[in-house]
Amino acid sequence: MRIGQAKPFFFEHGKRAVLLLHGFTGTSADVRMLGRFLEKKGYTSLAPHYKGHGVDPEELIHTGPDEWWQDVVGAYEQLKSAGYDQIAVAGLSLGGVFSLKVGKHMPVKGIVTMNAPMSMRSTDLMYEGVLRYAREYKKIEGKSEAQIEEEVEALRGQSMPSLADLQQLVKDVRSGLDMVYAPALVVQSVHDEVIDPDSAKVIYDTIESTDKTISWYEHSGHVITLGKEKEQLHEEVFEFLESLDWEE
Repeated sequence: MRIGQAKPFFFEHGKRAVLLLHGFTGTSADVRMLGRFLEKKGYTSLAPHYKGHGVDPEELIHTGPDEWWQDVVGAYEQLKSAGYDQIAVAGLSLGGVFSLKVGKHMPVKGIVTMNAPMSMRSTDLMYEGVLRYAREYKKIEGKSEAQIEEEVEALRGQSMPSLADLQQLVKDVRSGLDMVYAPALVVQSVHDEVIDPDSAKVIYDTIESTDKTISWYEHSGHVITLGKEKEQLHEEVFEFLESLDWEE
């Protein structure tokens, strides 16, 4: 994953817009191929970066979900300001959690969640994910293995207080699932190595959408958008979007 080079994107092509949301410690690179695919199919897509993402991990640990949510809201408002009144939302992992929150609080045509967690690991395990991000980011920066290990160990001696807030965010979104009514596609990798795959069942069973589908992928890991079944995923997301009640 080209963390250091990833930038937010806004691919304008058509009146129908999709807000694409990346995961925790991810970037817009996680959803760029999906965005390009949808662009070819006549859809506009916008993918923001959350504060602290796609930059030095030393910055990430001083940010939190309240700031990230404001970046999501800002991206939604950016689409509205650009004249896009019909918006669907799709998100990977934490982006899927945010997609459900968008669907609860804002008008959307439809919602796609991809490997979205409805429970979180301990903050210690979550911080290990931050350290993996740090190691990968520093490799892309071209630093030596010795320097990388020194800087990662320095990070290991710190903490990220907002991880507890991230756990609470997921709990709050889960408790409000029965206020989600938009059509929904719930995508889940069977062998997800990061989250509990049963989260997909929780979402599907609890949202009040009358038009909803749950779809299981047998050969993908957590970052399903970059996995070996990404083409199948692209087609399924497109078919779902095509089924929505867009105003021409």
